[in-house]
Formats: sequence, structure tokens, C-alpha cells
Amino acid sequence: MKLKLSNIRIPVSANPNVKNAVCQQYHIRHEDVQDFRVLRQAIDARKKNKVMYDYQVAVTLPDSYASLLEKDGVSQLKPPVEVEYPLWKDDLRPVVVGFGPSGMFAALYLARCQAKPIVLERGGKIEDRKRAVSDFMYTKTLNPNSNVQFGEGGAGTFSDGKLNTNVHSEYNDFVLKEFHKHGAHEDVTYMQNPHVGTDYLEKVVRNMRLEIESLGGEFHFNATFKDFHRKEDVIELVCEPGLKIKTHHVLLGLGHSARDTIKQLYKRGLDMEAKPFSMGVRIEHQQRRINRMQYGEAARILPPASYKGVVHLEDRSVYTFCMCPGGTVMASACEPNTIVTNGMSERKRDKANSNSALLVNVNPEDYLKNSPLDGLDYQEKYERLAFEVAGDYRAPGNLVGEFLQDKIAQMYRSVKPSYPHGVCFCDLHRCLPDYVVDSLRKALPLFDRKMPGFADPDAVLTGVETRSSSPVRMIRGEDRMCTLPGFYPIGEGAGYAGGIMSAAIDGLKTAMSLLSSLELKC
Repeated sequence: MKLKLSNIRIPVSANPNVKNAVCQQYHIRHEDVQDFRVLRQAIDARKKNKVMYDYQVAVTLPDSYASLLEKDGVSQLKPPVEVEYPLWKDDLRPVVVGFGPSGMFAALYLARCQAKPIVLERGGKIEDRKRAVSDFMYTKTLNPNSNVQFGEGGAGTFSDGKLNTNVHSEYNDFVLKEFHKHGAHEDVTYMQNPHVGTDYLEKVVRNMRLEIESLGGEFHFNATFKDFHRKEDVIELVCEPGLKIKTHHVLLGLGHSARDTIKQLYKRGLDMEAKPFSMGVRIEHQQRRINRMQYGEAARILPPASYKGVVHLEDRSVYTFCMCPGGTVMASACEPNTIVTNGMSERKRDKANSNSALLVNVNPEDYLKNSPLDGLDYQEKYERLAFEVAGDYRAPGNLVGEFLQDKIAQMYRSVKPSYPHGVCFCDLHRCLPDYVVDSLRKALPLFDRKMPGFADPDAVLTGVETRSSSPVRMIRGEDRMCTLPGFYPIGEGAGYAGGIMSAAIDGLKTAMSLLSSLELKC
């Protein structure tokens, strides 16, 4: 008998004995436990003087324990979803454009179906991409096609690698287990807020590519999809430099920063619509102060703390996004003479500062004029204004204390910004819309009421954060095909995801839908 047991609460300690706690709470003899694993671990710090671990576990017990099903928090354990891999039935191989999370899982599934997918990635493979990112961080030499946004693994590779999601999908566990199988720590399969870490994401991405290649998949790095030709049902993709590939099926995992490709596809007839997105800054605190704010005295024995919050103003919402404990603020531009920020943490999350995006919602009516692509130009406008503030790759910023007083800071205090090119203090109205700056100013004191210390006067605001999601959605039908026959938009760049997990699931489900449609045709 396989059971799921919930509501197992244990006071925090360095090494909690979960199995003992379960046996004691449910009066189970140790020798009767045939199988035991943790399904979920969370930290409940609502009471700072009584911080608790909160667990769900799976146990296999003899049928004599059937009476446990009458207790609250006990249920039959549902078997995990079984992903089937039907045989690919098409005379041409599928093409996956982009090897971010959606493209990775689409290609992985197709490879296991013996489709031998061809993967096109405009950036370099992970080891080459790391060198390009390092060159930009240290010498300000930007490679427009291989950087924090583009390259093997997508933009999420240089982030915290968060695998939490608001998408309640039956494939969540499958995706988490695949991350673990390919190199992530086992705890990503059960932590409430799992994270891989950039250093481990490199291994995961490489190992997924190696599996796909071992199954006959083919990769072309530094290959930018530029256009296509069609003859009857055959699509010929044209890529730089000088690559042409024929196929019937193209999965478009472009990412939200491939503006040139998105514009070309719109020109070629792919229906798109404007959608909301967000803009704002990164807020950076000392990590030890965040730990204390979240955990109180228990901070000394707990891992680096994170937070998540939202404030609803009269006409806008302001929220935190992609919080990176013990991380750094990244220089994430992919176009010359622009500033784009993002956050990154490694597995240990052991840097001095935490950072999080602090974002304001942007609606289509804020930017829409003539075309659903206007949001792309709106983003770029403020990214270029941010560069103009300092005239180089230093990021515009301010300290929270001065920002709230409508002043400009003159020097750092206790928080030393981690942005690699330095921060140029300025009036943020120069590089963000007035409604974004004004909303941030209204929201910070409200966040501080919920999380005392959040509006620390020494905290650093670094701009501009513009790429949390795409301002465009590529319209697709129930079969996940768009208005260009044979093209299947997937992931964040298509407007159907908002993070690594949701993008991975979208790529997986689209590939599954494609195989299902081929099965029906046969």
C-alpha cells in the first residue's frame, strides 16, 4: 500500500530525522516501512520564534495500515505520469530552433521518439558561451549572438535556475526528474522552491545535448535562423552562415530576446498579438539581512533565504521576480549600447548579496500604437536610454533611501553592488517610464510593511530590468501550430511560458502533440 503523508512538521535543525518524525506522528513501526521518500520540503517561517520544516512523504506499508487513510493529510499515492515515446513517422527530421528550456525538452522528447531532431542555436555551445559571457563581464566586448540571452541552455542558464512554477501540470515531476537525471542535485525533485544554480545548469544542459546526440540528434551552434522558403509541404530553413535545412516541422523556441527573428516571422505572416509584460529594476540587499528578515534567529542554521512579494496599487501591480539569494546582478545585454539586468546564483548561493527583480506591470495600452511588435521597440527604447545615462555599460541606479526622497545617491553604503560594470547613480526617470518609477516609489514602503527591512536605505536599485517575459504572443491553434503551416511556437519567446519550468513543459507538450498528430495521420 503506497501512501502520501502530509502535514509533517519538524522544528528546524541542522539534520532533521524525517523518517523518525513520520513514524512517531503516524504510529508506524520502522520495520514496517518498505519504501520511504520525501515528496516535498518547505520552510514555514511565519512565526519567527518557531520556524518549522513542513514535509510531505511517500511510504509503502503493509495493508494492515489501511486505517491511516481515515486520517487527515493521508491519501493514496498517485502513480507518476508515464511519458510514452511513439516512433517518429515522417520522412524528414524535425527542426528545433533554439536550445533554451522549451527547445531542450522538445528535442529530448523527439530524440527519444527516434526523430533524430536537428537543433539550431544562434549562440555557442555552453563552454564557448561561457567564454563569451566572461569576455563581456571583464572587457565589455559583447558578442551579439552568444551572451547571457543567447547560446546553449537559453537565458535561464545564467540565472538562479529556479524550477518552481505556478503551472499545475501533470508533467512537473517528469521535468524535475529529468533535471536531476542530467546533473541537478536530487533536492530539485522535492524542495518547495527548487533551484539548480548556474554552475550545475551548465552540466544539465551539456548532458541533455549529449543524450540527444547519442540518439542521433544533430546540433548546429552559431547558426541564426533568418528566413525560410516553402515548396508544397516542404520547408527550407535558411540560416547564417550559409546553412539550409529541409523539414516538415519546425519548433520555434526562440526565447524572448530574438527580436530580429520575431520581426521576420511576423513579416512572413505569423500572426502575433501584443501582451502584457513588466519593467523595473533589480533590488540588491546584504544576504545576511534578508536571512534575518525571513528567519529570525533560525537564520544561523538555515540555507540562504529567499522572498516573494506583490503590492497592488490603485492602477498597477509591483512584484518581485527571480529572486537570487547569495547571487549577483548580471549584465545581460545582447545588443550593443544597451543595458539589460538579470540575476544569477550558483548552487551554494554563497555571495554577499541577494538580488531580485522589482517589476511593474506594463499593459499593451501603454505602448501599442501600430503593430503587435511595438512592445519590442518599447523595451529597446529604455534599454538604450539606460546606456546613454553613463555612455558605457555601467548600469543606471540609485540607493533606496535617496530614491524614496527623490534624490540621487552620491556613494554606496553597506551594500556594495555586484553588477560587473559598475553602477552610475542617476534619476531613474531618465531610463524608465514615469509610471514605472512612480509605482516603485509608492510600493517600496508597502513592501517594507510586509517584510520589515526590505526598504533598507542602503539597498541598491540597478536598472533596467526589461526581459522578464515577452511582450508578444505568437498565435497558435489547438494543435499548437501557428498560422505558418508546419511551425510550432514554444516557450517564453512565443508568449506561452514564464520561467524554466513552464517553458520546458510547453516544449515537451508541443513535441508530444506533434507526435500525436503524426500518429493520427498514419
